[in-house]
Amino acid sequence: MTFLNILILAVVQGAAELLPVSSSAHVIVAEKLLGLDPTKPEMTLLLVLLHTGTMFAVIWYFRRQWRESFFSSAKALRDSAAAIIFATVCTGVVGLLLKWIIEKTLFRGAPHAEIELLFGNLALISGALAAAGILIIVAGLKSQRSAGRERIRGRDALIIGAVQGICLPFRGFSRSGATISAGLLLGLEKVKLEAFSFALAVVLTPPVVARELLRMMKAQGATHLDLPGMLYPGLLGMVLSFVSGLAALKWLSSWLEEGRWQYFGYYCLAGSVLVFTLYRAGF
Repeated sequence: MTFLNILILAVVQGAAELLPVSSSAHVIVAEKLLGLDPTKPEMTLLLVLLHTGTMFAVIWYFRRQWRESFFSSAKALRDSAAAIIFATVCTGVVGLLLKWIIEKTLFRGAPHAEIELLFGNLALISGALAAAGILIIVAGLKSQRSAGRERIRGRDALIIGAVQGICLPFRGFSRSGATISAGLLLGLEKVKLEAFSFALAVVLTPPVVARELLRMMKAQGATHLDLPGMLYPGLLGMVLSFVSGLAALKWLSSWLEEGRWQYFGYYCLAGSVLVFTLYRAGF
């Protein structure tokens, strides 16, 4: 993989990951156009490490807001921790259940079938982008009619966590777009919801990274594994995605708070048409 390939994928990932437009869909399409195979363990690992770069961008961007919101008092810390734990557990249950169902139905009888085989399916990505776009548009239009409440209740956390779990197997169904949109439909306040959604992302990223490292080691074989050589592209991309991720966060925050959330949905619908066109063209 060339430096130019890493640069392109890192910029695409960093810009799209923190916007509600599905970074995975953008990166997979970019990989296809660059002649790379997104289903290979090396490419999946690269994608996960690019996510790690944007995770650090999230931590840096929200550090003051989280301190003021989550750590303002002992009660605030307990309530915030409980909501994040409830949502994350629900994400794990829903995500793992969907993974098991898909691997036992769509891939039944196939040797070494894993859900990652879906990652390069442009038709599925197109459908997921369309579904995410509709959800974002509906939520964005609804949020313009109410100020929103700040307190995230247990029921809110469970619903947002379940929605996040649905996103995990489907590249194109934006995690941030789905979770923030779900919160808007539940009537939550935008700034508080944004901070909560990205706190969930920070919690979710490390186990995903660990899983992909194990998956890659299993696929390559421990005796033939050149881990430093395979990690280099991802570590370089991680730095680049950190920089572009910070810029994307500023864009997302301004549009969310200014009532332009639904515009991201229109973009997803346009992206769905483009991805489907690429699919029909044989990419």
